Amino acid sequence: MADEQMTQTDAIARVKELVEDIDFTMMTTQDSAGNLVARPMSTRQMDENGAIWFFTADDTKKVDEVEADHDIGLSYLDAKGMRFVSVAGRASVVHDDAKMKELYTPSLDIWFEDGLDTPGIALLKVTPVECEFWEPKHGKIVMAAGMLKALVTKDTPDDTMRHEKISC
Repeated sequence: MADEQMTQTDAIARVKELVEDIDFTMMTTQDSAGNLVARPMSTRQMDENGAIWFFTADDTKKVDEVEADHDIGLSYLDAKGMRFVSVAGRASVVHDDAKMKELYTPSLDIWFEDGLDTPGIALLKVTPVECEFWEPKHGKIVMAAGMLKALVTKDTPDDTMRHEKISC
């Protein structure tokens, strides 16, 4: 059976669903010594243009790193659902009061004591360049059965995961 590829539009829509549903990502940047460093970030939105938005503060190392090198990586993981997303993108710091108002929720008050009036509050906008995702092709139960069969027969499971790669 031939592997069914999703259309570009469907694949991007699926990335949006996964990114917003999984929510937390590890955002990887490069520090001043050239080391890759990552930290957890909560996704606020993947907009209609494909940009992924996060809140941050201007006085953080990640902002310094993004301003020095705009290339970043986002890694999303839903271990229970066996869903994974990798995004290579270009990040920028944005100070847009209307966008901040649109995306801000009270749950962010633990990080931003004065809400949107917190000095130095900012947005990180990630414009994806390339996205990949992996998820069970036929649901978790069918995937588990396929993996069990492969374990017994010593064959490699070949029809368990859907993998799509999208250039944005």
